Amino acid sequence: MAAETKKSGFSSKLGLIMATAGSAVGLGNIWKFPYIAGENGGGAFLIIYLACVILFGLPLMMTELFIGKQSGKSAFGAFRELRNNSRWQWLSWLCMITSFLIMGFYFVVTGWCFHYLVAAVGHVFKDLTTAQLTLHFDDFIANRPEVLGYSILAVIFTAAVLWFDVNKGIERLSKILMPLLLIMMFLMAGRVLMLDGSNTGMEFFFHADFSKLDTRTILSALGQCFFSLSIGMGALITYGAYMPKTQNIAATSLQVAVLDTLVAVLAGLIIFPAVFAFGFNPAEGPELVFVVLPAIFEKMSFAWFSSILFFSLLCVAAVTSTISLMEVAVAFISEATAKNKHPLDRRKSVLVVMAVVVVSMAACIYFPVVFKGFDTVSSCVLMPLNAFAMALFVGWFLPKADIRQGIVHSPIVAKELGKTEKWRHNLANVYIQIVRYIVPLAIIAIFLNGLGIW
Repeated sequence: MAAETKKSGFSSKLGLIMATAGSAVGLGNIWKFPYIAGENGGGAFLIIYLACVILFGLPLMMTELFIGKQSGKSAFGAFRELRNNSRWQWLSWLCMITSFLIMGFYFVVTGWCFHYLVAAVGHVFKDLTTAQLTLHFDDFIANRPEVLGYSILAVIFTAAVLWFDVNKGIERLSKILMPLLLIMMFLMAGRVLMLDGSNTGMEFFFHADFSKLDTRTILSALGQCFFSLSIGMGALITYGAYMPKTQNIAATSLQVAVLDTLVAVLAGLIIFPAVFAFGFNPAEGPELVFVVLPAIFEKMSFAWFSSILFFSLLCVAAVTSTISLMEVAVAFISEATAKNKHPLDRRKSVLVVMAVVVVSMAACIYFPVVFKGFDTVSSCVLMPLNAFAMALFVGWFLPKADIRQGIVHSPIVAKELGKTEKWRHNLANVYIQIVRYIVPLAIIAIFLNGLGIW
């Protein structure tokens, strides 16, 4: 796999950043972030979220990219390679299990997005009331064969991208989809901000009322930070293995975090002004995107175009994340079977992953308790547990000299920032202390909250 990684890794800095940003940017930014912010007071949540990204999200992104880059392996072999033993192999399997659980329900929601894009193109939402749109949503998710069909379509599209090598598939498409996503979001935000009454939504989103701040808001922001940045599922380890050796991890992580946060803020700028302009409740919950927004679009001029534009960007955001999720499993299987008598190459691994994902999707669609279970176990248990273990692994079990060298020592840093060796040394030490102490405590807080203990 190491040899394959070198051959099929990212060929450019831009490709790496776009692909890694695509992994982080997804439905968590556009579907989940707005309604979580709406439920937690808007501006106060936004400030806490940004603090969580800086204090916890960035160090953990750096940690996963470091593990992948230093080992040159996917999640399967990275931990064993760095420690030269198999005692941490259990964490490799946890990453694999986590990615499959997330794919099970995430592809279903991606299928919803595909359906709503098709419905928007067909102008299905024309003249429908909010009650009728709610009924449409309920009827659609109850039509299990149709949901399965759209979800399989999402799987096929994702698999078609992964059929090719990393630089010909993931990198090439990411260079198209991520700029396209940003352009569509800026267009959509500009259109919504022209609505009468949009200022109220802007005030809600950016005005920080800390009187509403409580422990739940902080933990919600912390959990959303993990979900949004794709931390704890092995995707960033896999992409880290494809990084050019000259690429600086700290700079890459910062750029990806900025792009990811920009998309989340743009989503807020699209949704909250529109919600307030037409008198809806910003705390509608998960149905905000699939029920409230179509109702809003129908009240706007150029309703058909606005609806198509929004659900197009929702589909693009979803696909950039399904690509990274499936790549975790594909790289894992390819590497795990590399020494077998009958190894599975990339394309055979894609077919195996497709088959498993379709089965898990069907379970989520036909048994809602499975959908909820996959979501809860992956988001509240496995992702925090994986991130916790990775922080301990890097912070306590790897030589500090290797961490300093891998995190901040790079010709790119010396050339672009002109910082001294001492400055880089101190920066690495700060990172080590954060990963050793602050990040594990934050993850324990998320873990206890997710389990309902605190």
